[in-house]
Amino acid sequence: MILSIDPGSAVPPFEQVRAQVAEQVRAGTVPPGTRLPTVRRLAEDLGLATNTVARAYRELEQAGVVETRGRNGTFVRASDAATDSAALAAAQDFVRQARALGLDDETALGWVRAALRAAQ
Repeated sequence: MILSIDPGSAVPPFEQVRAQVAEQVRAGTVPPGTRLPTVRRLAEDLGLATNTVARAYRELEQAGVVETRGRNGTFVRASDAATDSAALAAAQDFVRQARALGLDDETALGWVRAALRAAQ
């Protein structure tokens, strides 16, 4: 797993960590069952506070991307095929509606990002 933090980014460091781990898991670069680095080790490697990495891991766990097994560490969870299938169907429905409205890809993605921010 390769992560990098852009200190000049407007995106907070915990979100950069969370998003990069989630994307690598989604892409299959980090497969299910992989043990993630400890919070302390990853924080040290990235030059971040341990609380920053801990927050990213907590959010990944809440999203079902990873699971913490106590002293054994934090591991990438196996994907839930039913959830993946439902998410894909919802995305395909949105794309059909966006196309019917004449939205280009960037505009459609902008609306998705806005909806995700509003849901937080």
